[in-house]
Amino acid sequence: LTLRATQSSLVALAGWLAVVVSQEVECTMAKALSKNPIHLGLGATAVVESEISGMDWYAKYQDRHESDGAEARLVSMFTFDGSWPHWEMHPHGTEVVLCTGGSMTLIQEIDGNEIRTKLHAGEYAINAPGVWHTADVDEPVTAIFMTAGLGTQHRPR
Repeated sequence: LTLRATQSSLVALAGWLAVVVSQEVECTMAKALSKNPIHLGLGATAVVESEISGMDWYAKYQDRHESDGAEARLVSMFTFDGSWPHWEMHPHGTEVVLCTGGSMTLIQEIDGNEIRTKLHAGEYAINAPGVWHTADVDEPVTAIFMTAGLGTQHRPR
């Protein structure tokens, strides 16, 4: 269910004249982040995305939001029960990885070395731009990812 509302604010001009400025704001009822990621775009916008349906979804996502450039962020949540089969890298911005349940080992490749960081529920790590990363999982784990996805690359492990 999506509702549309009008947000009004007063803007004071020269101390004595007020003008009402309106803009349409989309209000969305509860959604599951694990099914519908959120695009955070320019102008402090938030857009509910369709369910991720595979790797081709990401290419379509980039096409839809290309005009937001490197400032855009994709907020998504995944539950894993096994280690990632690939490495990934985000060349144009940082990624925050927030573990919300279970634990995982984030592996970052920095200067040719693999840096392993254990994350437990409530802990996060940051992947810097250009840092290849993957994860090992020994138990089911859930994490939220806030990703600057423009130009994301993958390679096999």
